Amino acid sequence: MSAFDPDCAQCPRLARHLVGVRREYPDYHARPVAPFGAVRPRLLIVGLAPGLHGANRSGRPFTGDHAGILLYATLHRFGYASRPESVARDDGLKLRQCRITNAVKCLPPQNKPTPAEVRGCNGYLRQELAALPPDAVVLALGAIAHQAVLRALDLRQADHRFAHGAVHALPGGRRLVDSYHCSRYNTQTRRLTEPMFHRVFARIETLLNAAPRKPSKPA
Repeated sequence: MSAFDPDCAQCPRLARHLVGVRREYPDYHARPVAPFGAVRPRLLIVGLAPGLHGANRSGRPFTGDHAGILLYATLHRFGYASRPESVARDDGLKLRQCRITNAVKCLPPQNKPTPAEVRGCNGYLRQELAALPPDAVVLALGAIAHQAVLRALDLRQADHRFAHGAVHALPGGRRLVDSYHCSRYNTQTRRLTEPMFHRVFARIETLLNAAPRKPSKPA
């Protein structure tokens, strides 16, 4: 399986759903949503799936919906994004040493992919993880993203329980950091607050700064 297929239709339910969405919203992207950001990032952020009026509309992860407000503002605060808001694919925003993807690349009905759909899309995530440098950090937004990362790395769920703020060692020296998803429900109920999210990113900064860096090759 390649890193990303913009015409992927291997999940029948998702493919049928997107046909209906394109009919109802002809101006929407309404196709698999590609990862966004640096090709070889030190930080890979894994979300759940595109939102109907967010990434499914804009074609960029976490762009155009409530979940992206806190995410991109935080990325800008910590130096990963060139601006604090992501509005559209052509808005000029750039990510530095960071890449954003989803466990499931297509919009699922009611924003709930089935376990089979998560498994079906897992090969793409496996390729994305394999391309990371050895000192990289993976940030899982929510339990399903966490589980998808472990599946892609052939790791046992029982050995790496999801918990907000938890850090898990991954093969090759990489680390997995957990956070509650920055969804509207979690932020409005204050299950996830801005200070909580900032503390997760501060922890990521500590991990990345402590990782040994390979010396650059002489010119």
